[in-house]
Amino acid sequence: MAKKVRIGVIGAGGIANGAHLPGYSKIPDICEVVALCDIDPAALKNTSEKYPDIKHLFDDHRKMLEMPEIDAVSVCTPNYAHFETTVNSLKAGKHVLCEKPIAMNAVEAAEMVSVARKNGKILQIGYNSRFQPSNQALKRFIEAGELGDIYYARAQALRVRGIPGWGVFIDKEKQGGGPLIDIGVHILDLTLWMMGHPKPVAASGITYQKFGKRPDVVGFMGQWDHTKFTVEDFASALIRFENGATIVLEASFVANLRQEAHNLTLLGTEGGAETNPFSITQERHKSVFTYEPKIPGGNNINTHHAEMKAFAECVRDGKEPLVTGEHGLMVARIMDAIYRSSEEGCEVKIA
Repeated sequence: MAKKVRIGVIGAGGIANGAHLPGYSKIPDICEVVALCDIDPAALKNTSEKYPDIKHLFDDHRKMLEMPEIDAVSVCTPNYAHFETTVNSLKAGKHVLCEKPIAMNAVEAAEMVSVARKNGKILQIGYNSRFQPSNQALKRFIEAGELGDIYYARAQALRVRGIPGWGVFIDKEKQGGGPLIDIGVHILDLTLWMMGHPKPVAASGITYQKFGKRPDVVGFMGQWDHTKFTVEDFASALIRFENGATIVLEASFVANLRQEAHNLTLLGTEGGAETNPFSITQERHKSVFTYEPKIPGGNNINTHHAEMKAFAECVRDGKEPLVTGEHGLMVARIMDAIYRSSEEGCEVKIA
C-alpha cells in the first residue's frame, strides 16, 4: 500500500459533504480521495464539482470497488445501505469507515464484523463524540481511577424541535428508527466507552410518536413531511449490565423542554462526572466539591475531521481504530432490544 492512503467515498449526501470529504481534504499529506460514488446523478455531479480533484466517479459502488488503487472506503449512505456497501467493500479488500449506526440491526452488524475479521480489514464506526477533547480527558480521569466503580449513567440526546427536514430520517424502512437510532446511538456509544464496555444483559424501553405526524408542529431543522413520518419522536430505556451497572437513555427529536441536552452523567464510587459542561464531583476532607477541568485548546476542534484523520492513520499504520466494529455491534444489540421491548411491553434479554 502506498504511503498516502487512497480513499473512495460511497454516498455524496449530507454527511459526505459535511464531514468526510472536508475532513480528508484537510490531511493531504496522509490521504487523498480518488473516487466518489452515488446512485443519484445530481448528488454525484454537485459534489464532484466541489471536489474537482476526485477523478473517478461512479453510480455503482461495486464498480468503484474494482479499482485496485483504493485502499479504504468511507460509507456515507443512509442506514439501510450500510450493510451491503460495507460488506462488499471489505470483501473487495478495502478498509472501511462506516457512518453510524453500524447497520439497521444487530444481525447485519454481526455479519459486517465477521467479514472484517475474515478479511483482516479495519472496520471503524462513525461515533465521532469520542474524539472530543473533553471526552478524551474524562476517559483519562476514569482510567486513572478518579471515578472508581461506575455503577450508573444517564445518557441524554434531546432535541426540542429537531426533526430533520431532509434525507430519510423520518422513514423507518430506510433509517430503522427515529432519534434513538440517529442521535441516541451517539450518546450511548460514548457512555459505553466511558464505562469500559461492560456486557449488556437486558433492556426495557419505550418509544413515543406524539409530534411527528402532526401538521401544526414547527421544525427548527427544516419542515418535514408529517404524512410520511413513520419513526418515533421520543424514546427512553433502562439498560442493565452483567456487572450490575445500569444506563438510563433518553433521545428525542421533539420534546417540550426548556433547552436541548446532549449530556452524559456518570456516577461512580469515588466520583461523578458530566460531559456538558465537563465537570467532576468528588468528596475530599469531609466535603463534596465540583471542578471543571480546563483542557489546552478546549473543544475547539471538528470531531468529524479528527475521526477522518484517525481512520486514515489507522489504515496507514495498521493500527486498531478507537471505535471498532465490535463496539458498533454492541450498540446495535442494545438498540434492537430497546425497540423490541417497546413493541412487546416487557424487558428484553440481550444475548
